[in-house]
Amino acid sequence: MIKKQICIVVFCLLAFALSAIAQPELSPERKIAVDSLALEKVKDLSKYISMIGDKKTPFSEANRAIDRAMELFMEGSQMGVSALSRKEIKYYPVRKYLQRLMALNYQKVKIDWFNIQYISDLQRQPDGKYVGVITIYQKFEGITKEGMKYVDTTKKDITIYVERKKTQINGREIGYWDVMLGDIRVSETKKG
Repeated sequence: MIKKQICIVVFCLLAFALSAIAQPELSPERKIAVDSLALEKVKDLSKYISMIGDKKTPFSEANRAIDRAMELFMEGSQMGVSALSRKEIKYYPVRKYLQRLMALNYQKVKIDWFNIQYISDLQRQPDGKYVGVITIYQKFEGITKEGMKYVDTTKKDITIYVERKKTQINGREIGYWDVMLGDIRVSETKKG
């Protein structure tokens, strides 16, 4: 029995090592293209979040924006939420976060992302994927029916995953690098 377990462990380690070897290196030229794609996906997410949070967006359109935003993320990714009134940062699955954003109890919501930049270069992982972090600043403005205004600015770190994938085009297998967003962590929240 122990021999069988050792064989299974050795096989798994060997398979893991071979999958990492099978992943090609990200060339400097390709890295520039991947960086650009990652920033573009973050900007797309920014647009979807603004649309979902905007109370003028029709319900069906906001739901479509949620579905499109979900396509940008790795499965199981979470979004951090903070507020000036509490020190605790809450994390929600991305879809739940977006649904909560759509249902916020404000008459008007405005969300702007700015100063989007890489803070950590892409680093190759043992499994052959690359991981990096993009930092953004989010300004949130919510106005109630009574005219009360809540404003905060949050610094968020978005984990970026880059991996080699394959697709079929005209019967030929083509390899390409894909970028997916991961967890979005809150690093600080301040007034205004």
